[in-house]
Amino acid sequence: MAERVVILGGGESGTGAALLAKAKGFDVFVSDQGQLKDKYRNDLQLAGIEFEEGKHSEDKILNANLVIKSPGIPDKAEIVKKTKSKKILIIDEIEFAFRYLKGKVIAITGTNGKTTTTLMIYHLLKNAEKKVALAGNVGESLARKVATEEFDWYVVEISSYQLDGTQTFRPHIGILLNITPDHLDRYDKKMTNYVNCKFRLIKNMTSKDYFVYFVDDAISGQEARLRSTEAYRVEISLDHEAITSAHFDGKKMVFQFGKKSFKIAQADTTLKGTHNLVNTMAAVCAAHLAKVPDTKIREGLKTFKNAPHRLESVATINGVEFVNDSKATNVDSVVYALGSYNQPLVWIAGGIDKGNDYNLIKADVEKKVKTLICLGKDNEKLKKFFGKLVPKILETQSVNELVHLALQSAEKGDVVLLSPACASFDLFNNYEDRGNQFREAVLKAKEEVEKIKA
Repeated sequence: MAERVVILGGGESGTGAALLAKAKGFDVFVSDQGQLKDKYRNDLQLAGIEFEEGKHSEDKILNANLVIKSPGIPDKAEIVKKTKSKKILIIDEIEFAFRYLKGKVIAITGTNGKTTTTLMIYHLLKNAEKKVALAGNVGESLARKVATEEFDWYVVEISSYQLDGTQTFRPHIGILLNITPDHLDRYDKKMTNYVNCKFRLIKNMTSKDYFVYFVDDAISGQEARLRSTEAYRVEISLDHEAITSAHFDGKKMVFQFGKKSFKIAQADTTLKGTHNLVNTMAAVCAAHLAKVPDTKIREGLKTFKNAPHRLESVATINGVEFVNDSKATNVDSVVYALGSYNQPLVWIAGGIDKGNDYNLIKADVEKKVKTLICLGKDNEKLKKFFGKLVPKILETQSVNELVHLALQSAEKGDVVLLSPACASFDLFNNYEDRGNQFREAVLKAKEEVEKIKA
C-alpha cells in the first residue's frame, strides 16, 4: 500500500507538491481551508488527485505518513498543531522537491532584492544556453518543475517561510542579500528568530558549495561573519577598498576569482541604483560559479528585463519619466528607490502603513522631492512627517487623477516615482494591481498628450 502524503494548501506550492507526490507513487490528498483557484483545481482533477476545499477534514489528514505544508500556513494553525501532536513529519514543498531533483540549486534569499537577483541569474544562465529552471517564490513551484522535467540548474527564490520547512535542503550556490525587519509577527516579534530562519540557507552546505553574501549589510553581513559554514565564502561589497570576490570601485563592479578578474560598469547593465549593484554582483558571481563565460555574462546583462513594479520605467511624457516601483511596500525599499535618482522627484506614496520609520528617508526626501502625492485613504502620518520637508503635498484616491496631478507638478527632466512605502490593500487588491493601474493611467495620459501634439 502506497504511503499517504497530505498537502495542506492548494496554491502553486501545494499543487506542485501534489503533482510530484503523485508522480512518485504516493497516495495523495490535498486540503485547503479556502477556495482553490480554477487553474489549480483543474491541475488536480487532471492528475486524478483527491482534494477538498473550504475545510480541513481531520480524519483525512491525521492518517498521513507525511504532511507537506504551504509556507503561508503558520505553525500556530490548529491543523498544524494537531498534525504535530500525532508525530507526523511536516515539511515544506521546497524540501520535498529537493529530495527528488538531480541538478544543482542556486537559492536566493534576503528581505529585499530576491526577485530581481533570481530573475537575473536565470536570464544569465538561459542566455548561456544552460538547461535551467526558474522556481520557488517566483514563477512555478520547485516541485512542479521537478515533477515535469529534469534540469541541470534550478534557480530558486526562497522566502523565510519556505526556509522554515527545510531539513536536508542544500543549495550548491546560496545567496543571502540582506536582512531587515520584516514578517516579525510570524517569528514571535523576535528579530533573532527571523535571522536564524534566513541562515537555514547554509545549514547543510559543504566545502563543495558556495555562500554568496553582502558583507556591508548591517545584520546579515555581521551574522555571516559570526556563523560557521563549510561552504566557500564569496563576499560582495560596495566599499571601494574592499578585498572581496566582488566590489564596486566607484566606477565599475570588480570581480576577482583566484587569478581570474574582470570589471563591469553599471552603465553596461539595464538596472539603476546602488541596491542593484549588489543584486547584479550577486547574480554575476552565481553565473560565474555556474561556469557561464564572461562574454555571455556581459551579453546577458545588456538584455535583462526586470520584473514589473520594481523601478519599472513606464513612459516619458513631456520630458518627465514615470517610474512604477509599486513593489516598494516598506521604507527600506523606498531608500533604494530614492537613491536611484538624482533628478527632482514627484514622489507618490501612501496606503496601509506597516509601522514605518520615515526618518530612514528624511534626508533624501528633503533633498530630492519637490512634490509628494499621497495615494491612500489615510494620509495623516505622511502629511505630518513630511509637511515641513516637502514644498507641496497633494492627495488623491484616483490613479487617473494622480497621473494628471503629477504632470501638473513636474517639469521636463523630473521623475515621477510611485514608491509607496506602504501596503496597497486600502485601495487595491495588491501591489501588482496598484502598479498595473498606475501603468495603464500613465500610458493613457501619454496617448492623450501625443494626440494633442499631433
